Amino acid sequence: MITITEKAKDKIEHLMQDAALDESYFLRVSVKGGGCSGLSYNLDFDNETKPGDQPFEDQGVKVVLDMKSFLYLAGTELDFSDGLNGKGFNFINPNASRTCGCGESFSV
Repeated sequence: MITITEKAKDKIEHLMQDAALDESYFLRVSVKGGGCSGLSYNLDFDNETKPGDQPFEDQGVKVVLDMKSFLYLAGTELDFSDGLNGKGFNFINPNASRTCGCGESFSV
């Protein structure tokens, strides 16, 4: 399961409103090969589930992960920062043994 902080929830809701997405859409979180540490995080909005998808809901936000991504992201917290040190979504992933300086990629 992925947990969502209050700041991340607010930003996700804001982005969905800006894109005029209806309630059939959810946040798809996935892991792809690449990035300076080997694996990179990916966030997108989607409205179609696929076989093997793992659905969750936290803070009223619907989140879906494919099974491969679930294995890498189980227990991860999604946060949002708008501070001086950088703006964007942050993944606090207990499964990552190493992360890059920008926080967008990791390895296990």
